[in-house]
Formats: sequence, C-alpha cells, structure tokens
Amino acid sequence: MSSTLVLGATGFTGRWLLLALLGRGVPVAAAVRGGSARDAGLRRWLRDHGADDRALVTVAADITRPCLGLTPADEELLGDVRDVFNTAALYRFGLTAEEARPVNADGARNVVHWSATRPRLRRLVHLSGYRVSQEARLDGPRLYAELGAYEASKTEGDAAVRLTAPQLGVPLTVVNPSSVIGHSATGEAGQYIGLAGIVEQLWTGRLPALPGSRRTFVPVVTVDYLAEFLASVTELDQDPVHRHWVLDPATPCLPDLVALLADHLGVRAPRLTLPVGLIRRLPRTLTGADPETLGFLSEERYDTGSADRLARAAGLRHPPVEQALRHWASRLVADEFGRAA
Repeated sequence: MSSTLVLGATGFTGRWLLLALLGRGVPVAAAVRGGSARDAGLRRWLRDHGADDRALVTVAADITRPCLGLTPADEELLGDVRDVFNTAALYRFGLTAEEARPVNADGARNVVHWSATRPRLRRLVHLSGYRVSQEARLDGPRLYAELGAYEASKTEGDAAVRLTAPQLGVPLTVVNPSSVIGHSATGEAGQYIGLAGIVEQLWTGRLPALPGSRRTFVPVVTVDYLAEFLASVTELDQDPVHRHWVLDPATPCLPDLVALLADHLGVRAPRLTLPVGLIRRLPRTLTGADPETLGFLSEERYDTGSADRLARAAGLRHPPVEQALRHWASRLVADEFGRAA
C-alpha cells in the first residue's frame, strides 16, 4: 500500500518529485494517463536517474473527473494514502478557458474533495505559481479576460483550494514556485516555455530588446531543489494551512540574467529595455512577445520567510544560481529547445 500519491507524476516537476521521494524510501503511487506505455516511460526515466522503482505503483487517474476517475481497485490501493501532492496542470500559453479550467481550476477542486475522503490523510500539497496567490480571486470571465486562460485558471484553482480545504478539514500546504529551470548540475529541463522562450530568442538572435526595466525580477528555482523542498513539506509542516513562496532570491534581475546567459552562449545581449505597457500596445508581429507572458514581468519581490525556515529545517540550500543558469542554458541549446526530444 502506498503512503503517498503524486498527481501529475509524468510532468516536469512531478517526475523529479517522484525521484526525490523514492530516494527517501517513500512508497509512492504515481498517477499516470496513457496506459502501460506512459508507465514504462516513467519507470525508464526514473531508473536512468538512479531510482529504485520497486516502491512505485502506478494508477490511472484523471483530476478533471469527480473522485479522480479511479477504478475500484485503484481506489482500494490508495486507501491508506497519507500525503497527496498535486503537481498536475496544463501549462501552455494561448489556451482557451474551456481548455484550461477543467484541469487547473476544476481539477484542483476535485483533488481537495478526494483528499478529504482519505481516513489517514496527513497533508495535501498543492503546487501553484508565484504570481497567482497574491489574493483569492474567483471573479470568472473578468479574470480570464484580464490575465489569459493559463494564469487565470491557475489563479482560480489556487483560490478554490485555499477556500475549500479548510472547509473540508484538509491540512493544506500551497507551494508557489518561481520559474522552474533545469537540474542544478546537469541543466536537464524538459520544459521549454516561459523564461526558456526568452533564452531561445536570445540564442536565435530574435531578442532585439528586453521587456520590462532594469529592475524587472523573474526569479528562478532549480527543479531538483524544488523537488527536495516538496518532499520535505509533509514531514515539517504542522499547522492546518501553510503557504510557501519558493525561489532563489539571488537570481539576477532580468537584464543581468540575460547578459549572463548571452556571455555564456557567445551571443549578443540586448541593451534596450521597453516598458511592458508599451509592448502591450505594439503589434505582436513586431515585438514577438506573447501577451500572456508579460504579466510575469514585474519588479516585485516575494516573502520567502516561511520557505526559508522550512529549507533550514530540512537542511536544504539553493545551488549557486549563476552556475545553474549556465547549465540550464547549455542543455536548452543541446535539446534544441525541446525539438530534439
């Protein structure tokens, strides 16, 4: 019987979380979609990364359905689950509300309701985003028109989880990671949108100017640090509700970050910055900027106090961020920004 369920187990963060949990000897159930081929691919990836997968079982789950669409056999297999990690999300820009909401909003609600049925539940850990939890917003069409479907659906799901879990008596931790980059030592990514898109534009000479200002702050966190942080949450968080912003505060401001990567890759860094408001008014054919990504460009800083305390208790330290960024950029280029894979 598995003590832990990871939803979104085949995703970018989910598979690194599995690796961290298995490395700690935790019996894990991984929710997969796609049958035996997806199961075999996940196990092959885990073994290639040094994991012993004998403590891993897989179940077919669909968070867009009530009770996660589990079969009676899988429901019984998960009867003793204590910890639930929801890393499942549809992460893509240009989505419609009809595509994004079932997974990122309704799916998040379904996970809370299912978790409330676990008699031995210790904690639900919901993976959110660092730009979506500033306030609880559930204002429907207006939210989607303002933010775009991806960010709006994540914001709605985040608010729904934080409102519903206390009502159902579900101990909850919401983890809000910043832009997740590749492994600190190998640079291995597997995710090629967001900040990776700026690196691709830089590499291909299609970044004549940077959006934002000299103080624009797009913080990063390596995927291996995030995975170890998540794996530590259920042992260390004790209160009914916790929220952690997880990011490396040593991340350079965006122009300095891009200059660092340009120097590493041997390309020219843009010297000009353009205000986000101006870019929004210019044709996309001229700027090459996806309007949905502009909302992530801000000068704001984030309170990482609770995450820092948990990290100290877990013995975690961020790897050197500039070195991690270089490894990540090299791997992005080697992977042809996802096309080689």
